[in-house]
Amino acid sequence: MRIIDTHTHLYQPTFDEDRDAAMQRCTEAGVETLLLPNIDAASIPRVHEMMDCWPDRCFGMMGLHPCHVKPDSWQSELQTIREQIDHSGRRYVAIGEIGFDLHWDKTTLDIQHTAFRKQVEWAKELKLPIVIHVREAFDALFEALDEVNDEALTGVVHCFTGNVEQAERILDYGRFYLGIGGVATYKNGGLDAVLPHVPHDRVVLETDSPYLSPVPHRGKRNESSYTAIVAQRVADLWQLPIERTAALTTANAERLFSLPFNGSNQ
Repeated sequence: MRIIDTHTHLYQPTFDEDRDAAMQRCTEAGVETLLLPNIDAASIPRVHEMMDCWPDRCFGMMGLHPCHVKPDSWQSELQTIREQIDHSGRRYVAIGEIGFDLHWDKTTLDIQHTAFRKQVEWAKELKLPIVIHVREAFDALFEALDEVNDEALTGVVHCFTGNVEQAERILDYGRFYLGIGGVATYKNGGLDAVLPHVPHDRVVLETDSPYLSPVPHRGKRNESSYTAIVAQRVADLWQLPIERTAALTTANAERLFSLPFNGSNQ
């Protein structure tokens, strides 16, 4: 059984003491591939370090997280990230994570829109998918996607926590997937009412570690090996064997992110 964690921040400092052990636990759980979303300029070296340490298993993305779209720095942050894309000598599987977050700061919505559109332009230019963060901001996301979506754009709404109508609208854009993580295991997470209605070829698995640990680890540090727990929950909701669910979602991830992937530019 092969599982892909399509969204993990295993490069974060919380794993500095046991990152090797966490990677070994991934191996034991069947989680062979990890996709690492960048969040700002400061996290780039950490993403690169994991890509270099596990070149056949860890693949990076480049993007500016909406919570890091700040009035005094977002343009320079984007410039630094674009320079990495163009000159680091590495290839990336996606532009991400990008998107909209109105949970912490509603005053930056205008520049979140501008940063999102700019990074979507990069994705189209580079023929890469986008990885979308959306928190308390589905209206903003739909407004943006209505504007920029076309046949050149593909991607995933990561850590999807919306309702059936929001899921259907995302999928109606044509080339988008839903990233399902630990929230699927929560009693009041709401995804038990959504996933049975989502086509099996439009879901990828993730953890968003170290955040949003699945039950029975809720409230503790999340890690990529727990993608197997998410896979079991999705299998239960789809009423499929876990092996079949793992195969389906892995194939979806491989299709979306063009995996297997050679991370060099050579």
